[in-house]
Amino acid sequence: MFGTLRSRIITISLLVAAAIFALWPRDVTVRVRAPDGRMKDTTQRRVALKEGLDLQGGIHLALEIDQSKGAVADPKGALERALTVIRTRIDEFGVAEPLIQKVGDTRIVVELAGQKDPERAKEIVQRSAFLEFRIVDMQNQFRAALPAIDAELRKAGVSAGTGEKPATGAVERLLQGDTSAAKEKGKGKGKGKDKTAKQDTAEANTPGPFSSLLFSGSQAWEFLVPEENFPRVDSLIRLPLVTRLIPRGLDLMWAQAPVSQGSRSYRPMYVVESRPIITGEYLSDARAQLDPVYNQAIVIFQLTRGGGRIFGRETGRHIGDYMAIVLDGRVQGAPPVIRSQISQRGQIELGNASLQQAQDLALVLRAGALPAPLAIVEERTVGPSLGQDSIRDGIRAGVVGTLVVILIMAGYYRLSGILAVGALVFYVVFTLGGLGAFGATLTLPGLAGFVLSIGMAVDANVLIFERIREEIQLGKTLRAAVDLGFNEAFRAIIDTHATTMISALFLFQFGTGPVKGFAVTLTIGIAASLITAVFVTRTFFLMWFKRRPDMQTISI
Repeated sequence: MFGTLRSRIITISLLVAAAIFALWPRDVTVRVRAPDGRMKDTTQRRVALKEGLDLQGGIHLALEIDQSKGAVADPKGALERALTVIRTRIDEFGVAEPLIQKVGDTRIVVELAGQKDPERAKEIVQRSAFLEFRIVDMQNQFRAALPAIDAELRKAGVSAGTGEKPATGAVERLLQGDTSAAKEKGKGKGKGKDKTAKQDTAEANTPGPFSSLLFSGSQAWEFLVPEENFPRVDSLIRLPLVTRLIPRGLDLMWAQAPVSQGSRSYRPMYVVESRPIITGEYLSDARAQLDPVYNQAIVIFQLTRGGGRIFGRETGRHIGDYMAIVLDGRVQGAPPVIRSQISQRGQIELGNASLQQAQDLALVLRAGALPAPLAIVEERTVGPSLGQDSIRDGIRAGVVGTLVVILIMAGYYRLSGILAVGALVFYVVFTLGGLGAFGATLTLPGLAGFVLSIGMAVDANVLIFERIREEIQLGKTLRAAVDLGFNEAFRAIIDTHATTMISALFLFQFGTGPVKGFAVTLTIGIAASLITAVFVTRTFFLMWFKRRPDMQTISI
């Protein structure tokens, strides 16, 4: 097929046309999720060569299972499931060409090129999105237990107030397991019944150390805590002596965000049942929209058929009760009253949240909950200006390196060197076309691999030219020397290219991020180098011989 000059020219022309076609920008139709949650077709302009994180800026995150919040039974399995959930979230997040991969057995690496809002991206990736529906304390059991909690805290040396140093110190000692204050107080019990009776009367008329920090909400199961007292109350409800007195089957949960009443800001605390009536594992769809009545962001959710049966049965049993919607341990908005049986469809009210926040919540709910909490152990943010500097420096290095190669080849091998430089132009076209055909993302290490493979392309020509010179010195005719030079050097060229290709494949298999980019570019460059050195350069020689059939010598 390649025996004639015409067939060679046609083959090279087809390869050039294919490379240009792969590099040509084109409009593609993709399905995306609209703000209302529905899928729709849209046309996007897609370029062949996409810039990576280090060229256009973005965010790099390394995440690991956070076992500080509780031991995870199967960390490897949890990491695999977390990888699937994160991929689904990022795909719906709409980042072009994200890198999401597992590194070893303990880490997930996420690279989002071109992402302008790193905080929002981190929220999407890290959010557990564990959804629960819980009935509130309709029997007011916790309110009845408040006097006993206050009494225990007084015995432990915690005084009433909103942050006095003695009271705060007592809380810190209790969190560390020190009960010396309670013991000291217990030693004086036998000193006098009258003194004890007076103290009991005074304590009965004094607000308790816990209840004095709480204000009644609109319902008996709702308490309001001034925002400045939120850390103190949160510490108190974690004390073992307090958790022990909370009625069995009840939990205390904070609202997602504080509320304003007058000039003060309060954090609502709700008393809810420990057992959820249903969880987010039965969720099939969620989408954000604006409530047409109150113009507030809400999330409309859809349950599976089995989940709808469970939800319908439980809500039917609790008509007239209030139900808290809990996400990641925080109550979303004020618990609504169950007015009728709810089956598969419902909504989550988000109060003052923006529509974008509602969309992000719907996104993570659709993708599912993470099997375990994730902690960010490494974070890098690359700015666009740094990316532009990288592009400029990479292009400058490539241009300088290529010019040096051209000067050396043309100066040392003369006419043959110029033919090799001509083939180098085709090498650049073929390499870029290959990157575009595979949809590769161009990174700074990828540019380095591109420049390195230019040197390899010229190195193959050096082997061929030196072999031709040897054949000419042995007295062979020019045409025979050229044929023997290409044929005899072919084995050495294959050896060098094959060994480099094997190294590149290992880098691609076991490398991450930028190393993979380097390996991809180097692999495609090696293939293009082999084509141009052995095929294109020889075609140029044949074209030159056809133009000068009587030529006896060549500048080499």
